[in-house]
Amino acid sequence: MANSLGRGFIKNFLGTAPDWYKLTILAFLVLNPVVLFVFGPVVTGWLLVFEFIFTLAMALKCYPLLPGGLLAIEAVLLGMTSTATVFHELELGFEVILLLIFMVAGIYFLKDLLLFTFTKILLRIRNKTALALMFSFMGALMSAFLDALTVTAVVIAVSVGFYSVYHRAASGKGAGGGHGDDGHGGIDLDDDGIPDLHRADLEQFRAFLRSLVMHAAVGTALGGVMTLVGEPQNLLIGTRANWSFVEFFLRMAPVTLPVFLIGILTCIFLEKTGMFGYGAKLPDAVRKILEDFDRTETAKRTTQDKAALVAQGVIAVWLVIGLLFHLAAVGIIGLSVIVLATSFSGVNDEHRIGRAFTEALPFTALLGVFFVIVGVINDQHLFTPVIKQVIDLDPSVQATAFYLANGILSAISDNVFVATVYINQAKDALLAGAITRDQFDVLAVAINTGTNIPSVATPNGQAAFLFLLTSALAPLIRLSYGRMVLMALPYTIMMTLTGLLAVIYLLNPVTDMLYEKQMISHHSVKEILDVPTETAKQH
Repeated sequence: MANSLGRGFIKNFLGTAPDWYKLTILAFLVLNPVVLFVFGPVVTGWLLVFEFIFTLAMALKCYPLLPGGLLAIEAVLLGMTSTATVFHELELGFEVILLLIFMVAGIYFLKDLLLFTFTKILLRIRNKTALALMFSFMGALMSAFLDALTVTAVVIAVSVGFYSVYHRAASGKGAGGGHGDDGHGGIDLDDDGIPDLHRADLEQFRAFLRSLVMHAAVGTALGGVMTLVGEPQNLLIGTRANWSFVEFFLRMAPVTLPVFLIGILTCIFLEKTGMFGYGAKLPDAVRKILEDFDRTETAKRTTQDKAALVAQGVIAVWLVIGLLFHLAAVGIIGLSVIVLATSFSGVNDEHRIGRAFTEALPFTALLGVFFVIVGVINDQHLFTPVIKQVIDLDPSVQATAFYLANGILSAISDNVFVATVYINQAKDALLAGAITRDQFDVLAVAINTGTNIPSVATPNGQAAFLFLLTSALAPLIRLSYGRMVLMALPYTIMMTLTGLLAVIYLLNPVTDMLYEKQMISHHSVKEILDVPTETAKQH
């Protein structure tokens, strides 16, 4: 009895994950207390960071909430961080949590409009390079004024819709239905129902969607770095420096505009060469199925369906206006979208409404686990030695060092956290008289671009990338952690190097020119004395 019960516990542990993976996680849990006792909390802290990255890398083997959550619980029990710190980190990320809960669900109720619109675009633009450019450019444009997670949610919803239409048709279930209700477009993760005749087309279609999704994801980083509202850390940095929307854009422009240009050229290069997993075209058989689906949907669309599409279009306009002018927190706007879209689309059943939340809530829980790891980084001061060395450098190379240090740390940790730590350190140095206000302004640009641009290297730095990796779409199109890193690699290299060269050679000269033309103004130290640092908030 005891042996059978023990075997049951072993089988239940992490579910269907491979045995080697289960043993690895158990080894981590046993190793951490030993390392803490022998080497101390700093070494253990870095070990925890890399263990958590491992769970993200193996997301297709086991959803990282489970193993990552076990590591997080152990970190708190070992005293590597506290529940108070975790709660504080959750408070700081409350807007992001609201966004995930309500905005992603709101996008779900606009799925018919999105699938209708993007089906038309996909079928009319036959040139793959032009289509890739459109996805990248639209991702950048929307992220500059909206929010990268919202834009990513749109891309995921559209892609799952496309995939569902083809998979249903290829497996003989019919193309109708668009998005399914089970979180995966109503389809299985395996291809058992797909005849051999369609398997090659299915793999090519997966590659096609992977490339478009990655172009769009990188586009969110290209646009998000440019404006005050593009990323959460942008607003934090702009507030610390007391910059307006226009001034923020102009100060970032010497770095962000060359990076944007190189990002677009990289998109073209990848599609033309087919390197790093790009270049796959839409198979003719898939195009025909999508065209048939479009004609069928158009023919059977009732007056009530058309009214729902019109209503969703009006609500989408409200969504853009609300986000563009920041009429409320993003999550609150998402809640209003849920209320309006369900009210005017005929959805009044609790169970149908509940399905909209199944996509984002697991990731919301995972984000909570991620904040525990951030708490470990914070409480154990893992980044402090790097920060201190950079602050002590000669002023002529500080901006370059800040850019590189932020980039490296943002590739393995949350870029919002890294930006918060660095901008607070820079502000403290300014108030202590260690740097001038002009130096502070240049360092703020280096911090913002450093946390936004190189962080596309891995899903750890960009919340939008992590959301994509752990979404229902990722297993459907076989987008693993390793494949995402590989596909992001050419963008990471080109964008990071371009940003570095711009910081070295363009930042100061262009800033001086903007001063001379009075397009931006010299600020005083007094202007930021009343802006509290996160450190001050904690105490």
